[in-house]
Amino acid sequence: MAVGILVVGIVVAGRLAFYYRDSYHHALDKQREFAQLAETRLDTINNMQRQQREVADLDSKYTRELTNARLENDRLRDDVAAGRRQLRIKGTCKLSETTASSSMGNGSTIEVSRETGSTVFDIRSGIISDQQKLRFLQEYVKKQCH
Repeated sequence: MAVGILVVGIVVAGRLAFYYRDSYHHALDKQREFAQLAETRLDTINNMQRQQREVADLDSKYTRELTNARLENDRLRDDVAAGRRQLRIKGTCKLSETTASSSMGNGSTIEVSRETGSTVFDIRSGIISDQQKLRFLQEYVKKQCH
């Protein structure tokens, strides 16, 4: 009977050893899996932070360029309004052959009023703003949506 108890004890001890060994290996596998997942998440976070920095740099660059262009446009508008500069528009006209010879030649300039000059600079400001926004978006797409 002592031998039977000993055999049962050895079998139980063996089963417990295999159980704990399997549990240990299962825990190691889970630990590796979680470590890999944590590394993947960290890489994702780092990539997102890098992209956010790049977008912030792009925004800063194009905002600065837009501000400078607007300041230059405002300076030109103020100069025209104050009479320090004149806004001239160069134009060419196709003339019919029956036109009298006293007409303006091609490539002449026309001076516009101060009010018209201000309107031209308002339109120019809008064009500058739109162009800067397009440049920003094009570079954003090129760098972030590859």
